[in-house]
Amino acid sequence: QVQLVESGGGLVQAGGSLRLSCAASGSIFSINTMAWHRQAPGKQRELVAGITSSGSTNYADSVKGRFTISRDNAKNTVYLQMNSLKPEDTAVYYCKAVMKIARYDPLRIYWGQGTQVTVSS
Repeated sequence: QVQLVESGGGLVQAGGSLRLSCAASGSIFSINTMAWHRQAPGKQRELVAGITSSGSTNYADSVKGRFTISRDNAKNTVYLQMNSLKPEDTAVYYCKAVMKIARYDPLRIYWGQGTQVTVSS
């Protein structure tokens, strides 16, 4: 049984910072891409940032220069450092991992349960 467990969300004032963590656990053979998505009320889920197993990153234009994604492959953990937060960053943030649970299994997408980030003005 594979799980993605997020932590680090909360309430912060505009201009503040938060750091999200997401740890993958269970029977894991390999992890390919890890990413953070978010979904605000009434909006579609969108990609915030992604990182490959080799460390290549990509970001949504709205967070470039403010958010930083990183990962610790030894711990199967991905992080999202969020600085200069704005009220429009308010959303539920979801961790995503593309991984195999066995050598000859196909790559599958797994999601965390989500963590709420609220930025007050």
